[in-house]
Amino acid sequence: MTTRGKPPEKEDNAWVLDYLPYGSSDDKRPSYQKKPVVQAVGEKHFVLMELVPKEGKVPDIQSRVYIGEGDRDLIDHVKHRISYQDLSHGAQLELPYILEMSVKNHEERFIQFFNDAHPITNRLHMLELLPGIGKKLMWAIIDERKKGTFKNFQELHERVGGVHSPEKVIVNRIIEELKDDNIKYRLFTIPLRRPRGQ
Repeated sequence: MTTRGKPPEKEDNAWVLDYLPYGSSDDKRPSYQKKPVVQAVGEKHFVLMELVPKEGKVPDIQSRVYIGEGDRDLIDHVKHRISYQDLSHGAQLELPYILEMSVKNHEERFIQFFNDAHPITNRLHMLELLPGIGKKLMWAIIDERKKGTFKNFQELHERVGGVHSPEKVIVNRIIEELKDDNIKYRLFTIPLRRPRGQ
């Protein structure tokens, strides 16, 4: 779960969700003054953001772009963080596919979650925060992992039949967290902190 107090690590890479040649829809300036923006999701903490591409560069949707320190090929700078509601319709449609790709690319990290998940309170277990996992499946996962840790999603599915697509379960939880700025528990994302008064 996201630790409090400690500043989160910055994203070094992001996945392109949409390219908006005339900027965000909330930019009220005339078209000729608007600059293109890229809507993207961070690879590590799934931060939603708008990026400003370098002059003349048009990153492909579903491509991975470098946004860390030093030289960047395609992105000039990170403009700001945005909420799920700020995403274009196209970006919202693209998000589940890109998240699933990202989760599969980092399977070790997410299978570790199933191996390490623990109770949050006397009545609530981290595993129960995952969509579709109730008490019965939670106990099935816990009982199975006592026999040995899960090595990958395939093995988790084979040993605990009720968990059909572990990567989709994770993706659905990430999307829940991104949609709700005030969600009580965060497993995979960082809250969007808005300036006071907004």
